[in-house]
Amino acid sequence: MSRPHRPTDPSGLERYYVLTGGRSGPGGPAAGLDVATLIVSRTDSRTAPAPGSQAEHEEIVRRCRDPLSVAELGAHLGLPFNILAVLVTDLLEAGRVEARDPIPVSSASGRGPDIALLEEVLSGLERL
Repeated sequence: MSRPHRPTDPSGLERYYVLTGGRSGPGGPAAGLDVATLIVSRTDSRTAPAPGSQAEHEEIVRRCRDPLSVAELGAHLGLPFNILAVLVTDLLEAGRVEARDPIPVSSASGRGPDIALLEEVLSGLERL
């Protein structure tokens, strides 16, 4: 008895499995990533791709010449957070990008996030 043929969906779970090498979530330096974390390239994206890197890795490095939030990256690449976080972890460990906290807390006032900054981020996300 043969199994029914299932067409492969290149945007489905198989693709995510291949992209992450079977990993389901970030670890190490990316464990603290959230959707507002800013990612910034540390390398010149015009240089040759790093050996063994995937097209998605290179796209992240290219797009992050200027800081982008994890949410913005996910929207541009069409990837869910967990998958993108695994790819960003690879780049963090290779030293090709860095992660920055987007909301500096004023130590003098101790009041928390800057409301103007939060409104700017919200406005940017709404434009996507």
